[in-house]
Amino acid sequence: MTDEAWLVVIDPQNIFASPDSAWGSPFFADAMPRIRALAAAFGERVLVTRWMPTADRSTSWGEYFAAWPFADKPATDALFALVPEAAGLSPVPTLDLPTFGKWGREIEEIIGRGAHVVLAGVSTDCCVISTALAAADAGARVTVAADACAGSTTENHAAAIHVMGLYPPQITISDTAAVLAGRNRASEAGSLPD
Repeated sequence: MTDEAWLVVIDPQNIFASPDSAWGSPFFADAMPRIRALAAAFGERVLVTRWMPTADRSTSWGEYFAAWPFADKPATDALFALVPEAAGLSPVPTLDLPTFGKWGREIEEIIGRGAHVVLAGVSTDCCVISTALAAADAGARVTVAADACAGSTTENHAAAIHVMGLYPPQITISDTAAVLAGRNRASEAGSLPD
């Protein structure tokens, strides 16, 4: 069987990476080399997303931005830019959405309905889990590379991984080494397209 999985790198942005940001994950720097290794293995089948502050303020997002005024800035603010290490990870333009979860019509138009996706990125306990659960509901086959995800805290990361682990077989919890080993085995068996 051909492994046509996509790597979806969720929100590798300054707002989630910087230690000076209220939303900065202290584990982002540890996850980024693993994300880059995965991206190298997935080649052209990499999609990078960005969370953007463009949600309708007349909805509950209005209260959200009132609670987090530091993030209530124009979408062009440097906070929302990709970190330098994420630049060039994908030949596909970033998928920019004003939602925690990135799964929906827009992503399916790029990677296909019912696709196999490997998720990595930040934060495990917000945008990653929101994407994983919606993807599973939509019929995608989801693998979470847990060590290539960065949570807000150790406890929150573990809790999110635990919850996502309650959804087999639609969601599988794995790690970077296992994902890479699986791709290498498939490649050696000649099942990956050139």
